[in-house]
This record gives sequence, structure tokens and C-alpha cells, in this order.
Amino acid sequence: MRAVTDFPDYELIDATDGERLERWGDYLLIRPDPQVIWSGDRRDPRWKKANAVYHRSSSGGGYWEQISYVPDVWTINYADLTFRLKPMGFKHTGLFPEQAVNWALASKLIKNENRPVSVLNLFGYTGAATISALKAGASVTHVDASKGMVQWAKENAAATGVADRPVRWLVDDCLKFVKREIRRGNTYDGIIMDPPSYGRGPGGEVWKLEQQLSELLTETGKLLSDNAVFFILNTYTGGLSPSILNYMVREIVAKNRGGDVSTDEIGLPVTCRNIVLPCGNTTVWKKD
Repeated sequence: MRAVTDFPDYELIDATDGERLERWGDYLLIRPDPQVIWSGDRRDPRWKKANAVYHRSSSGGGYWEQISYVPDVWTINYADLTFRLKPMGFKHTGLFPEQAVNWALASKLIKNENRPVSVLNLFGYTGAATISALKAGASVTHVDASKGMVQWAKENAAATGVADRPVRWLVDDCLKFVKREIRRGNTYDGIIMDPPSYGRGPGGEVWKLEQQLSELLTETGKLLSDNAVFFILNTYTGGLSPSILNYMVREIVAKNRGGDVSTDEIGLPVTCRNIVLPCGNTTVWKKD
């Protein structure tokens, strides 16, 4: 497992009875997590000092209970990146800290090239991978179906000081965008994608990962340049095994290119329990 080890502004303090206790900068949040199926003592006193708790609703969704002061927006840093956070509906804060291992990997591969590198970030969310790639010197095309998330990504880019770097911000259905790029003859040296298990496009298009991942990978693989550097696929769904993901990337990306394909769980260390909480799988193709 690839675990995040160098993120001082974020800490997964404890996890038990279906909940996480996390520190995001100066603020403590308690959020539900369906993978935390074990029970145990809540010995850390910070459980009782949380600034806010997210409660699920029996009818779907949920709400934040603010116990003590939490700002509407605050920032945290990872390395030389800055992220704007805020409590959102459905328990999120606008950042998935376990992805730091992938931001760091892409940044390293870009810097190692010592040449201009073009990157496509699909399902770009609030732009962490995008601003990491921009900071490393790449040009980036950032695509997400949500106008609000793309705006948030722009704000993160400004907070990090890379808003003036070569970047395209696009609100679009990712698969439709990929097919248009193929027709245009555009290619990219690096591709990053973090598709949701389920979602809707800007026109109400329904997205189901298990049904559409094969087509997405097949089409997106056509956008890799002749001098491509990497292809990074992250998934959270438990319905697709790491072996299946590895096989698909080998067949679609590596079969005619060579290179190395690896699939690993990514996760977050739980400070109080000496364990690492799994947070999805990442399959990486890298050139030879």
C-alpha cells in the first residue's frame, strides 16, 4: 500500500465505529466512513473537541453539526501547494488527502522529463492534481462536469500561485470531451483520471463506473502522445478488483507501448491505531 506520510496539515487521528476523527489544519472534523466497520475505544481526547460532526440522514445526504467555530473557508498546505477547504454536503471538504501520493508521483515524473509536458486531468474535481502538475512545470487541461468544482479548482490554483500557468479549465462530460479530442487529433504526455463510482454530467448524463470504464479507458488511451510519460487511474469503488484494473491498463495502454504497470491501494495512516485506512486503488502506467 502507498500511504501518505508527509502531510503535516492533515491527520487521520482515529477511526472507529463508522467514523473518522480528522485534523484539517487547525480544525477537527468527525465524518462517517463506511469502511470503518470495527469498534474500539475512543481514547484520544480530541474526539470530544471536534469543531464539527457530519451526520447522515436516513432519507439520504446529511448535514454538518457545528460544535465550535469553523470558518466558511480555510486553507491547508501540502508541500508547496495550497488548498481552500469548506464543509460540503455529503460530508466532503473539497480535498481527498490520500491522493497526495499521486500528486507527488505525477510531479516527480513531470520534473524528470526536463521538457514541456502536457497533462490531461479528467474528473479534475477541485484541482489538486492539476495545480500539482502546473507547479511541476506542465501545461494542463482540467475537465470536470461540475461548474462549481471547476471554479473551486481555479481558486486553488490562485491560492498556490499558478493561476497564470498554461491551463485550460473546462466544464464538460469527460467521455464526450475525450472523443472530441480524438477527432481533433490532440494528444497528451500524461493523463490523470479519478472517475467517480456514480455521477451525472453537465447535461444530466448518468455515469456508472462499472458500465463505462472500459470505453473511457479505451478512448482515453488514444490521447496519449508518442512520447507519453504516464497514465494514472484512481478508483474508489469496491466493485472492481485491483487485478482487473491492472489488466485493463496493461491491455489498453501498455500493450503497444511497453513500460511498467502497477496497481496499489492508497491509504491514510491512523495515528491512534498503528494501521493504514485503505482509500481506493491507483493503477499507474509509466514509460520505460
